[in-house]
Amino acid sequence: MTDKDCLKKVIALRRQIHQCPELGGREFKTTALAGKTLKAAGIRYKRFHPTGLMAELGNKPGPCVAIRADMDALPLAEKTQSVFQSRCPGIMHACGHDAHTAMVLTTALRLAKEARYLPGQVKFFFQPDEETSQGARQLVKQGVMDCPKVQAVFGLHVFPWLPAGTIGIKPGPLMASVDRFFIEIIGEGGHGAYPHNGRDAIAISAHVIQSLQYLVARQVDPVAPVVVTVGTVQGGNRFNILADKVVLTGTVRTLSDYWHGKMSRIIPDTVKGMVKALGGTCRIRYDTLSHAVINNAPMAALARKAAVKVVGQKKVIDLEHPSMGGEDFSEYLKKAPGCFVYLGTGADAKTKHPWHHPSFFLHEPSMLVGVKFLSELTKQCLSRLNANEI
Repeated sequence: MTDKDCLKKVIALRRQIHQCPELGGREFKTTALAGKTLKAAGIRYKRFHPTGLMAELGNKPGPCVAIRADMDALPLAEKTQSVFQSRCPGIMHACGHDAHTAMVLTTALRLAKEARYLPGQVKFFFQPDEETSQGARQLVKQGVMDCPKVQAVFGLHVFPWLPAGTIGIKPGPLMASVDRFFIEIIGEGGHGAYPHNGRDAIAISAHVIQSLQYLVARQVDPVAPVVVTVGTVQGGNRFNILADKVVLTGTVRTLSDYWHGKMSRIIPDTVKGMVKALGGTCRIRYDTLSHAVINNAPMAALARKAAVKVVGQKKVIDLEHPSMGGEDFSEYLKKAPGCFVYLGTGADAKTKHPWHHPSFFLHEPSMLVGVKFLSELTKQCLSRLNANEI
């Protein structure tokens, strides 16, 4: 498959997906398009509940490498004014998942042309529901990493702040874990003029919010990145009535398993202690949505080697700092070593809007770099695994 044909195909697929965005767990049309595209190329695939799909190429026996794409869109009204913008009011692809799906599909089509020469097998994951950090866990539970067992897994994400056509790689911690908490503070209502006769849940919640920031400042190692954010505060009925209940929700981000585990214990303990001291009661729910994305060093080195071959040394960027954003790609990394890589797509002011922005716009020619990189990385990884070199 020539580069020209690849670029034409990946752009066509991306635009078709972009026009019909679907929210997490509802990617029925996107999955159908993926299946239709794979079937036309003679590539075997399997569907997973509710909207996942896995394609397979290559030869048995031999090592197995997996490439993952996410498919879901966001509840956001598009403002790009492009000729192929979303046809679904209030839903758009503002994080590049349309490009990820198109690139992995095109990579499968490209590798299918040389499938008989692959020294092993390749799985292509088309994953639903990344934005709520549920999709990867669903696919793993349904066995995508098994039979045959995946020995290396890779993912690629568009990055608007890296120059178009570059590839950004970082071994070790790349993205943070994502936790969510729900805190219901229960006080006692009363007249706002006589606060001593009640238990003001709003006043208690103010102390709780401050205590959450204090524990990061004074109970967490200063060199360990930890973020605690209270995102919503809901409570109260009227200006002169003591609130009898306040609900707080928020997120916690960490970059190590140690602090990930510790924060899930000290946050509930801190909240319970503060609320009790101020005369209230509380209910707490703490959910782990995804773990930190920690790239395997040998796999990152292999990805870097493939990137240099595709784009040249000057266009490979060694990322210095991790991100406190999250990614459920971490679920695959719990099962096999791998690497999550960034593809630069920032070419001008129009293509440098951040993820989740209503004017998010993609530099489409960069997708060819993504396809060539994933193809080269897959072949290099299979060869190295076959030779027991990694």
